[in-house]
Amino acid sequence: MSAPLPYGWTEHISPNGQPYYYNVNTKASNIRRALIRTDKKEKPLVKIQIPGTEWIRVKTTEGNVFYSHKVNKQSVWVVPAEIKDAVEELERQEAQAPPDIAMEIDRVKNEVAEAVKRKAEDTLPTTSKKAKTEAEKESDEEEEEEEEEEWQKEAAAQLAAEAEQEKRRVEEEKRKVQEAKAEEQRLRADLSVEEARAMFKTLLREKDINPLHPWDIALPKFVNDPRYVLLASVSARREAFDEYCRERSRELRQETVKKETLDPKEEFERFLQAEVKSTRTSWSDFRRTWKKDRRFYGWGRDDREREKKFKEWIRELGEKKRAAAQKAEADFFALLREHNVGQDGQAWKDVKKGLVNDPRYDAVGSSSLREELFNTFLKGTTTTSQAEVSTPVASAPVTEASYEEQQKRRKERAQQAVQERENKVRADMERVESEIGRTREVGQKEEGEVLFKTMLVDAVRDPQVTWQIVVPLLSADPRFQNSRLPQKMQIALFQAHVDHLRAKHMDALHALFETNAPKLTSTFDSLPLESMLTSMPVTRLGYDIRSLEREFERWQRERSTNCRKAFDEMLAENAFIEFWGKLRKIGGEGVDGGVKADDEGRAEDEGEAGGGKVDMKTLASKVDVGEIERVLKNDKRYEMFAHIPEQRTQWIRLYLSELPPPKFSVHI
Repeated sequence: MSAPLPYGWTEHISPNGQPYYYNVNTKASNIRRALIRTDKKEKPLVKIQIPGTEWIRVKTTEGNVFYSHKVNKQSVWVVPAEIKDAVEELERQEAQAPPDIAMEIDRVKNEVAEAVKRKAEDTLPTTSKKAKTEAEKESDEEEEEEEEEEWQKEAAAQLAAEAEQEKRRVEEEKRKVQEAKAEEQRLRADLSVEEARAMFKTLLREKDINPLHPWDIALPKFVNDPRYVLLASVSARREAFDEYCRERSRELRQETVKKETLDPKEEFERFLQAEVKSTRTSWSDFRRTWKKDRRFYGWGRDDREREKKFKEWIRELGEKKRAAAQKAEADFFALLREHNVGQDGQAWKDVKKGLVNDPRYDAVGSSSLREELFNTFLKGTTTTSQAEVSTPVASAPVTEASYEEQQKRRKERAQQAVQERENKVRADMERVESEIGRTREVGQKEEGEVLFKTMLVDAVRDPQVTWQIVVPLLSADPRFQNSRLPQKMQIALFQAHVDHLRAKHMDALHALFETNAPKLTSTFDSLPLESMLTSMPVTRLGYDIRSLEREFERWQRERSTNCRKAFDEMLAENAFIEFWGKLRKIGGEGVDGGVKADDEGRAEDEGEAGGGKVDMKTLASKVDVGEIERVLKNDKRYEMFAHIPEQRTQWIRLYLSELPPPKFSVHI
């Protein structure tokens, strides 16, 4: 029975009875039978004894790893639990100190040589009465052993070559490292500290290191350069790096200022040429669109000067467009003359086919204008030809003169109409501009104040700064240079801004006092002065310990006054005090002699009038100051004066004495 065919092959019989084989994948036929390719058997490659155990770690030719027990002849793919720690220790040692490849190759060579020697010393087996199949089996095993020996020799040779290559690579790396160290030592010996610092900065400039990036982010960009090690310590390199960042940032700022200090007028003109392309653009629309652009407000004392320059550019742009249009029309007429256009019966749609490819045709932007110019050209040629062939010679001058006179009168009427229209438009524009001017002054003043306040918020953050100190700092700001506000108003706005800053920091300082001195009895010495002197409000206000003490005493006096007012407000708000305090001012038993008691009350509770009445004044007299204090004891405004209880009681008595008697209704 023949061996099975490999996957994808099928067997067929030809018409003459010859078998052939077809491959589905390659679409090819062959009369030879395809055989299944048998891969070489996976064999052990490297064996390593696990220290302290009877196990060995085996790596196969396919890269697989398994563990074998030499005594029990047991092999497993996973690490046994009993040798797990030993295997981890072995792997850790291999990671820290890789084994010498050359020694391993020698060991493999020795094993192969010993195996070959043992095989040569072994005698041939004696003839036995075993079957022929056993002899064939032994020959197969011998062939496999020979193949294994050849494979081991090849593996040993390959490992030897790799070891030799690795050895050369290591030696080359060592040589390069030694050369680099020698070069480094030579450079360090030849250079001073300042020269090394200068070369390190040159390295940073060549790498174009961003001065805004921190050291950790910028380091990978230049750490591999030999000049990196010119400075001996990391701290020296970081110091040079910080110095480079400061210098480079200063240079970039100066370049920016230099760009900004270019001729503002030329910049404004280039701005107009780039953004204003149409003569129909109005100043109001242009200003509304670009008023926040630096190119717009960087030149000119005010909007009036910018508007004047804008209108000059509009007129210049109109003249350029008008000249370009006239040139395009003249070139178009020249184009028509070159193509002998003017014969009777010619249509524009037929003529334009021969003119499309000429640039002078496209120079006239509108198709309707091209046709109109074509008709004008035809009329001109027709009139000229008729004048040339007309028979009456005497009538020609008269006709020509009358035509010129008509053209002159038409031109005069057109000029007069244009002049009247211009006068009317000019009058309307003057009226509108006067109204706009009045409105603009108000708007510019408000806008100027807003811009000036914004500039102060951006530039002035110290409440102790003065106007004389801050003016040189603000002079570089275009918002200060272009401000039309009078100096008196500028000083007033500056003072208001500084007062606002001072008030904000003062509120923060008072909140700090409130936190650390919650009671009226708190003294300045009880405050945490060390931390308060370094706090933001105190440093911003520029207070020393004496100034801080004066401010605390002033705040404490003001707080005592406010607490006293709050105490009186508390008494006035309390309904209990108002009711019983006023009731004590009633004479006798009141208006009707008392209040009728409950009918079920006891006899001894009846009043002298016999009607079971209760004297309210008697009840009010029983409500003393102690009762009132029990009602007020949970109020914070009452507790603030716990350190002076006698004075607090005196205030309550004084308030009760000043209460008026109650007002009774006339219907009672």
